[in-house]
Amino acid sequence: MIVARTERIRELRRLMRTFRVVGILGARQVGKTTLARQVAAGFRGPTTFFDLEHPRDVARLRDPELALGSLRGLIVLDEIQRRPDLFPVLRVLADRRPLPARFLVLGSASPELLKQSAETPAGRVGYTDLAGFDCEEIRASQWERLWVRGGFPLSFLARSEAASLEWRRALVRDFLERDLPGLGFRAAPETMRRFWGMLAHYHGQIWNASEFARAFGVADTTVRRHLDQLVSTFAIRLLPPWHANVGKRQVKAPRVYVADSGILHALLGLGSRDELFSHAKVGASWEGFVLEQVIRRLRARPEECFFWRTHTGAELDLLIVQGRRRLGFEIKRTTAPSVTPSMRSALRDLDLDTLTVVHAGQHTFALDRGVRALAFRDLLGEVARGA
Repeated sequence: MIVARTERIRELRRLMRTFRVVGILGARQVGKTTLARQVAAGFRGPTTFFDLEHPRDVARLRDPELALGSLRGLIVLDEIQRRPDLFPVLRVLADRRPLPARFLVLGSASPELLKQSAETPAGRVGYTDLAGFDCEEIRASQWERLWVRGGFPLSFLARSEAASLEWRRALVRDFLERDLPGLGFRAAPETMRRFWGMLAHYHGQIWNASEFARAFGVADTTVRRHLDQLVSTFAIRLLPPWHANVGKRQVKAPRVYVADSGILHALLGLGSRDELFSHAKVGASWEGFVLEQVIRRLRARPEECFFWRTHTGAELDLLIVQGRRRLGFEIKRTTAPSVTPSMRSALRDLDLDTLTVVHAGQHTFALDRGVRALAFRDLLGEVARGA
């Protein structure tokens, strides 16, 4: 089954009209290649694909300027992080007039890792991040499956919960044993497996480098390096704290989340809905899942997303700052949300435009002035209507 990710295809086409080189960045197996082929299918003109993990295509690019310079139309370079030396070539080819070809590059690492070349096509490339499926790309009735299995297409579409879990475990193993070393990271796979598993138990909590370092018996700098590796490869989301001048001591360390709920559950050894619902981390898992859906629903960039917490206990799960708008979100796995002193403090101290409490109940209603209780199923309805 192939899902046409219509909105993402539109976004890529918009970028391709503006930039000479467009990059799709995301974790392994989120569907970058499939999306690129769907875009290419609608491209008017010839298309050429290079898989930079395939020996044949690597051999074709021994002289990249000669090989790429003779092509026309759309050129797709998959797993571009394997060949950072191609960026200077792309800079030269993207400057030609008239422009005979456009480039679509796919990478499994962040822009910081892709900029390993000193001469990148700055100003000529537009990036878009691609994650797994979200609630806009599935039937509303399948949201619980998305939560349990996560958004990786082959995990979500697996024939059974057992097959989905087996696929995710294999992905974790391949990522640690092949992908991270292939990007130049030197930590042993078993060390990274322990570290990632430990992060799963801290999902939704404040990052504490000293605590992790003590548990591993290494320096703070070592665990920070491990964390940076997982963040750079889209395995972990760090939600930074918002610092407001409110005369209160505020938490200054980020919160840490396993980016995909299905991978979180695999790291915790949870293979089914029933196992998840009886686990102590079910509330934190729900928070991370809904947080991702809200961020993606609002098309919020990483630099627009924060959490807020003071040392006196006031906190806000998610703050999205878009221009002059400040949108606050609390995420509660309850069927009967209520206004708390912490919410009132966030409304007042952060000068929020709105505060939305996303909950697991059946109804959406006003809780107080500026505060709305939003049932998660109604969030799905808003997505479906494009509200």
